[in-house]
Amino acid sequence: MFDNHSLTQKLLDNLKHSEESIREKATAKLWMLWFRQKGEIGLETLRRAQNFLENGNIQQAHNILNDTIAIHPDFAEAWNRRAILYYSQRKFLKSREDCKQVVRLNPSHFGAWHGLGLCHAALGEYKEAIFAFKKALAIQPHALVNQKLILECTMRL
Repeated sequence: MFDNHSLTQKLLDNLKHSEESIREKATAKLWMLWFRQKGEIGLETLRRAQNFLENGNIQQAHNILNDTIAIHPDFAEAWNRRAILYYSQRKFLKSREDCKQVVRLNPSHFGAWHGLGLCHAALGEYKEAIFAFKKALAIQPHALVNQKLILECTMRL
């Protein structure tokens, strides 16, 4: 998936470290690896889509992400960005499907597991939400938000 599998594994291991600063650095570096999966061109494409989204031009952001996914169907972060866009539009089914694609491509993508859990919860699929939040928590055990969401979903069962 990435040029340096051992670096990725070390960063994933650091997500479990007791020291918060080490976890924060590992999280930031993993996000950067994911954004740079397709090099500088991929990174710039995601930045352009994000800028359009932040400026309220959702359709242009959507078009860029669709085009990027068509050209690079293995670019997990492009799928993840589109999942976030769909979620922000309350298109939970579409967001859920994109999150599933992200975790197929990158099973260690804690952000997509978290997003998948949010989609399931929004759709009232609480058992599935709990499963996804637990997957995110297994990768990033100090992410208290996932623990909280697991409890909330459990109460809704």
